Amino acid sequence: MAVNWRRKMSGYFELVMAPEGRYRVRLTDGRGELMAVSVTFETKAAAVAGIAAAREIAGTGLIVDRTGVEPEPALGGRRTGAGIQPMKSSIGGPPLSRVEGP
Repeated sequence: MAVNWRRKMSGYFELVMAPEGRYRVRLTDGRGELMAVSVTFETKAAAVAGIAAAREIAGTGLIVDRTGVEPEPALGGRRTGAGIQPMKSSIGGPPLSRVEGP
């Protein structure tokens, strides 16, 4: 009998090809629904490092509420992460239940 491994997991990361031989990471929940798509990475090793960073951020990152802020203009064309500031771990920072924002 085949085992549906996706149903037994809370979610998973998928390495996928992006245009021009680059890589992206997709975060999918346990039901197989797409939750997020990463920026474009130049190499597979960089994409794997991005997954490691996302795991740390997800476990320690704060929630920042920006719902009262003007939306940013949509990015056109290929998304490369230009202009996106790297996120820092909040290990040792305020409690995870704290929500920051306007």
